[in-house]
Amino acid sequence: MYQHESVLTEAVVAYLQPQSGGIFLDVTLGGGGHTLALLREGADQVMGLDQDPVALEAAQARFVAAGIPSEGSRIKLWHLNFAEFDLQQHGFQDEQGARIPFDGIVADLGVSSPQLDQPERGFSFRAEGPLDMRMDPSTDQETAADWVNHHDVEELIDIFSRYGEERFARRIAQRIEQSRPLLTTTQLAEVIWQAVPPVARRGRIHPATRVFQALRIAVNRELAVLETLLAQAPNWLKPGGRLAVISFHSLEDRLVKWAFRTDPRWQVITPKPVQPTESEMRHNPRARSAKLRVAARTPDADQH
Repeated sequence: MYQHESVLTEAVVAYLQPQSGGIFLDVTLGGGGHTLALLREGADQVMGLDQDPVALEAAQARFVAAGIPSEGSRIKLWHLNFAEFDLQQHGFQDEQGARIPFDGIVADLGVSSPQLDQPERGFSFRAEGPLDMRMDPSTDQETAADWVNHHDVEELIDIFSRYGEERFARRIAQRIEQSRPLLTTTQLAEVIWQAVPPVARRGRIHPATRVFQALRIAVNRELAVLETLLAQAPNWLKPGGRLAVISFHSLEDRLVKWAFRTDPRWQVITPKPVQPTESEMRHNPRARSAKLRVAARTPDADQH
């Protein structure tokens, strides 16, 4: 069963300010929590995107259970990576057939709980599963197994250092090369455990955590698609429309912060990131690292 609790939902609604007549875009639909909250708080229509077909099915079921048909007049869903979204192709239309820009956009960049908890998806080393990590398993893109078994040591060092900020990247990459083929999450985690010095095994997080993050980012091109979103989102918003981005690690947060501060089409709404309350973190521990940043499209922004 796909059960995922969206983070910072109250804050997202407060900053996006849904009102009657408003239309919104949820580019990371997941279990549909943010979309459902926007509809309940006054939004007329929400368009939801997700590259994971399992998430789309779960969101549809959730909307129906809430009395909102998932393909009715209030919701439109697309099986789509948000970097591929095109307002002219996918957006809502007015009575004359023109595409309507959005009042607000939400992007929750985290991996969903079901993706982490289902061993067959290969995102976690907590249980044995195939080294997959594709957000959309229906694609033919490279898997994590392809990366660890077929890329050379220098490429692995590069992604472990850049995307995982892993200080033992070279030792780990060399041990991976010596241990090939690696086919399961637990096999890879054990190789990483053996590669790092004993003192590094006593830390608060498992030594494989940063490498698994790096592989997931590489497999799904997460930073590249985020840069595309930040560059294109002003073109999808009405003047004054807001983009709310929830990130879960420093690489994402830095990209969002930089774009909001340097792109003249954005006006920063949250000078500092909004973080979960103690109450939310107790209720949903996976919200602990979440950071929300919000910016509005400037009224005179030139469309790119």
